[in-house]
Amino acid sequence: MAAAERLYAEHGLVAVSNRQISEAAGQGNVAAVGYHFGTRADLVRAIMRKHSDAIERIRQRMLDETRGSREVRDWVACLVRPAPEHLATLGVPSWHARFAVQVLTDPVLRAIVTDEALTREPLRETLHGLGRCLDALPAEVRAERGDMARQLITHTCAERERALAEGISTRQPSWDDTAGALTDAITGLLLAPVTPRSPAKETRT
Repeated sequence: MAAAERLYAEHGLVAVSNRQISEAAGQGNVAAVGYHFGTRADLVRAIMRKHSDAIERIRQRMLDETRGSREVRDWVACLVRPAPEHLATLGVPSWHARFAVQVLTDPVLRAIVTDEALTREPLRETLHGLGRCLDALPAEVRAERGDMARQLITHTCAERERALAEGISTRQPSWDDTAGALTDAITGLLLAPVTPRSPAKETRT
């Protein structure tokens, strides 16, 4: 799993074969990946699940301190902070944030991973609590901004992870500061005014 995560993060999902993963893991049997995990989707799910278990434990701890709040920022922090806090425990270099970006750019794997994530009660409770604070926003705006927030979290974490691995200076001195900056940005994104949209014009053929 560690070898697969690193190779996927560095080269992309499509570019890496099971043979390459087996060799990088020091397995003489090139069919070891298929034997242990089955399909590539099964392997990706196993890697994501390992990290998600740790992330959701952190989120549960934060939820215990946040329940009852009506502050958008408190719920955004529950959404944002668990992943950077987990990434801080992985050392340097790590590959999970960059691996997650690769997964989320694959339509099939993104659907698999997203559906599984939404079965986890801490995340479900966080999204529900945040939704209660944003009930004045139209549903389509909430959904659109939720997509934007997911992209912002995933790519910001991946870029910081990449910079740390390459020894490049980062915009924030720590993962905790990165989480704070993301929380500020996403809170602002969710609370931004909504510009009325013009009705779509009919297209003539």
